[in-house]
Amino acid sequence: MDNQNQALWYVVHTYGGYETIVADNIKKIIDSNNLGDKILRVEIPMEDDVVEKNGKKKLVQRKKFPCYVFVKLVFDNDIWFRITNIRGATGFCGPGGRALPLTKEEVKRMGLELIEVEDLDIAVGDAVRVVSGALENFIGEVMEISIEKQKVKVSVSMFDRPTPVELGFNEVEKL
Repeated sequence: MDNQNQALWYVVHTYGGYETIVADNIKKIIDSNNLGDKILRVEIPMEDDVVEKNGKKKLVQRKKFPCYVFVKLVFDNDIWFRITNIRGATGFCGPGGRALPLTKEEVKRMGLELIEVEDLDIAVGDAVRVVSGALENFIGEVMEISIEKQKVKVSVSMFDRPTPVELGFNEVEKL
């Protein structure tokens, strides 16, 4: 039986600031217990944010969903027990504390799964609009496309200057 087809995305709730610790501990559980066939991916979605400090503008990475870690896994009681007993993890998200997998639409909207190249209708030089994140509704021009990273480099006009910004495929739409 192929676990790749059975695996679904689940959300693990954590205490504030414990996202990285929980994600690292899940990865350690995978390595130490040979669970690579049951726990396939661990993600903490990040986004770029523009911050002004001491009069200078700086691009920083922020967690898109603070206090949450996303895990693609084949769910069973053993996996539930191991993950919920990690320091900093409060449990899986779902009704009554039961783990509820994300729908395909939610997974796509959050950018957890890779977008197929055939589905991407953007080319270098195209005008695009940013649809999510700190730069939402900014208009820019595609400078580069990285298929491996699932990112596009877009030049947006920020403070009357062209600023290159790296965004995920799901964060832009063609105009």
